[in-house]
Amino acid sequence: MPTRTPTRDQGQWAVSGRSPLNSDEVLKQEADGLTSRDRVISTYSKEGFGSISQEDLFARLKWWGVYTQRKQGIDGHRTASLTPNELSDDTFMMRVRIDGGQLTTEQTKVLGALSHEFGRDTADITDRQNIQYHWIRIEDVPEIWERLEAVGLRTTEACGDVPRGFLGSPVAGIAADEIIDPTPTIRGIVDQWIGSPEFSNLPRKFKTAVTGHPSIDIPHEINDISFVGVVHPELGPGYDVWVGGALATTPKLAKRLGVWVSQEEAPEVWHGVVSIFRDYGYRLRRTHARLKFLVEDWGPEKFRQVLEDEYLHRKLHDGPAAHPDGSPDDHIGVHAQKDGNVYIGFAPTVGRLSGPKLTTIAEAAEKAGSHRIRLTPYQKLLVLDVLPERADELVAELQQLGLQAHPSSFRRATMACSGIEFCKLAFVETKGLAARTVDELERRFAGETIEPPITLNINGCPNSCARFQVADIGLKGQIIKGEFGFQVHLGGRLETGRHLDESRLGRTVRGLKVTSEELPDYVERVVRSFLAHREEGQDFAHWAIEAPEEQLA
Repeated sequence: MPTRTPTRDQGQWAVSGRSPLNSDEVLKQEADGLTSRDRVISTYSKEGFGSISQEDLFARLKWWGVYTQRKQGIDGHRTASLTPNELSDDTFMMRVRIDGGQLTTEQTKVLGALSHEFGRDTADITDRQNIQYHWIRIEDVPEIWERLEAVGLRTTEACGDVPRGFLGSPVAGIAADEIIDPTPTIRGIVDQWIGSPEFSNLPRKFKTAVTGHPSIDIPHEINDISFVGVVHPELGPGYDVWVGGALATTPKLAKRLGVWVSQEEAPEVWHGVVSIFRDYGYRLRRTHARLKFLVEDWGPEKFRQVLEDEYLHRKLHDGPAAHPDGSPDDHIGVHAQKDGNVYIGFAPTVGRLSGPKLTTIAEAAEKAGSHRIRLTPYQKLLVLDVLPERADELVAELQQLGLQAHPSSFRRATMACSGIEFCKLAFVETKGLAARTVDELERRFAGETIEPPITLNINGCPNSCARFQVADIGLKGQIIKGEFGFQVHLGGRLETGRHLDESRLGRTVRGLKVTSEELPDYVERVVRSFLAHREEGQDFAHWAIEAPEEQLA
């Protein structure tokens, strides 16, 4: 298929120069987002919320992981009609960057203490393997930064038009069946370029994922760049490289570049791809500024050519495609490590934790012989290096906190974004609704096993922070005839874990929408329809794509 070349000026630095074409680009050129840290420390934390400039408040503070959160009491009917000032509270969401989801128990205790002291005990695991706080006051931000940085954590470029936090295999370095340990790749890139002005003014956000596990335990097809472990028949273990994936309101799946990249080459290739985005990415309209639009227009062949000719100045090796091996990609349960210990994957409901829970998790892990914890891209948590004889004790202790190592299918496979509780873009509640729905579905399907689990992703708005387009049952929040509810997407999937066929976005059925109150009834109805009508061996995504509409209603 021929590629489409834009004819109008798209604000590409390498094509038409750096003259800014909109107010967002003007703001970024006037002052780098990274410079806002100094103003937080010297002025805003001392003089309070009212002293923050509008440009820093609604833009540059994001470069340090700080967003204004939704003012309480504003329901979803008013989301689209109010200005950012009217929607914003005088406290903040803060995102702690945790590249690859890798934590020590010491770091986890600090995260728990900060949540308890400054965040009203909020601490959610995001699907980017970060920890997200709420209710943060600007006066407390410098102390939070100081205490995070004392244990090797930071909020640098956790948000903004920058390289966001890196997804990484939660079992990096410990899995017996690992193809390649992605930890050196992630650390090599993060240590060299995160926080550098070289990439602190990108057209939009840039998301990275790296895994060496054969389950492909990261959602590689919805990231701007992904490195996926693969074995070259002659060159050995390395990475298969994908570019240009992202969801949001215009979802597009990533494309393979068709190259094999060694562990040593990966940082250089990452640098080249981000540089292409910086130099050739579209800056005219923010809704059209993600890398996926450039990749769509150029195609993977031209993208590879520009990468090799203009940025690497050499050819890359052709490489085989990586495909998942069929093993579970969420790592829930008790599993053997290659060193004789075990790791245990736990499912907190839709990633919701608290300060005291984080502290208790860390203390319980240490009693079981562990000093390492990992967060996953599915809002779950792993404890590594557990002594086998202490595994049952740890499972029982965390069960008392609501973290289950042997959860129901629904608790295991449900995700939700922040929703109207804190997000200024949301129309509906998500976290609490998801938790109640999981409880109700466990009651209704008690004693029944659904394998593989049916993914249920609940999103408060069209922007897909909870990946509703690639879930078995994906829900996009909206107002339905004056009530809060969701448009239903069915049969989405990524080629990862036990989903071995081609990735695809979910289908929508004309008129198929459910209110929040109807959600448990609808999910039960469509799951029972699946169980009654599926062919032998057919999973939910296959069935939902092919089923007649009356079976999906």
